[in-house]
Amino acid sequence: MDKKELAKRAIEEGEGIFRLAPVWVSRSFCRPGKRIKLHPDDYYALGADRGGIDERWLSSTTWAENGPKTSPDEGMSYIVVDREGKERLLLKDAVELLGAEVVGEHIWNKYGCWPMFSKFFDNAGPLPHHIHHREEHARRTGAAGKPEMYFFPSQLNNHAGEFPFTFFGFRPETTKQEVLDALKNFARGDNKILDLSTAYKLVLDTGYDVPPGVMHAPGSLCTYEPQFASDVYAMYQSVLMNGQVLEEDLLWKNCPEDKRGDYEYLLDVIDWELNTDPEFHRHHFMKPFPVSSEEEMKRRGYREEWICYKCKTVCAKRLTVFPGQSVVIVDHAPYGMIALQGNGTFGKWRLETPQMIRYGGLTNDEFFVTQSAAERGVRITNTSDCEDIVILKHFSENPDLPQQILK
Repeated sequence: MDKKELAKRAIEEGEGIFRLAPVWVSRSFCRPGKRIKLHPDDYYALGADRGGIDERWLSSTTWAENGPKTSPDEGMSYIVVDREGKERLLLKDAVELLGAEVVGEHIWNKYGCWPMFSKFFDNAGPLPHHIHHREEHARRTGAAGKPEMYFFPSQLNNHAGEFPFTFFGFRPETTKQEVLDALKNFARGDNKILDLSTAYKLVLDTGYDVPPGVMHAPGSLCTYEPQFASDVYAMYQSVLMNGQVLEEDLLWKNCPEDKRGDYEYLLDVIDWELNTDPEFHRHHFMKPFPVSSEEEMKRRGYREEWICYKCKTVCAKRLTVFPGQSVVIVDHAPYGMIALQGNGTFGKWRLETPQMIRYGGLTNDEFFVTQSAAERGVRITNTSDCEDIVILKHFSENPDLPQQILK
């Protein structure tokens, strides 16, 4: 059976909903926080030289850029066509072959792909102060700019890690010369770039909007991160709080060859206005926002909230279905989803939140909902008499996103 026939079969048999296999990604500069349910023996399944697995990518058609040993499909989601997992197809291939049948006319005509993915990021300690490039800089290396958002789910944070605080941007009085000096000192030990920034304590079940061009050193809470389909970044901090030293190549990642060694170019990648905004927290912090009347939702057996909503190209919701309830949820855009808690059914599929996952094993906790299935509505049934089902839903552009909460 060729790929197109397999993709059509997956749509038909899943009634417009794809079951996805877990995707695990390691980073050489990261240490696993061990909260994403991977078996303790499997966090270095890709080899110690590749680093520990501290990310699970969700609904991804994006290649993970992890150096010369990166496999051609690393970071990409597979559709599981049969229940045993013997027949599989890349979500990327299904989108390319079926187009609007999967992602809808608007997204297909505008992007010609599925233009986002989400991930669980689970590091034991903080990440370096780093940046995701804006469109004009990413385009110079054949990539796309990368807006992303953060949400810190309670279900994945039984411990807070070593440093549950995130540095964003620079203090308003910071000068460009101070940042330039720090960049030039990268290879000389601790370049002290964090001395110029401000840290914010992370609060469970809230989040932040992180536009491209904004410096950030994420803290150690396990984080759900909806983002544009790009893996561009550069690390501007040389030594972490635990003494970990970064390779200088990471300073120049996604930098055009003719700009390597040009520290002024690195400075230009920074959106200075956003980074020195004295009201950064007010402009970028996000609390859950109900999608409609809370009283009416409760009467119908569920609660749904916008959790990531300050970006026009990527957004996310949290859906809670109460014990013993069966509800039909309609959306007007395709989406990926991941279950955090509970058991039941999702459309025609069995929904199960695993306690532990082996590397290479299958689960019933992750699905992709095509445009037509989203518009028809997905029936979700909670078969428990005492526990909620909690689902996170990640979208690209969504016409239901209220304009007033974008501000």
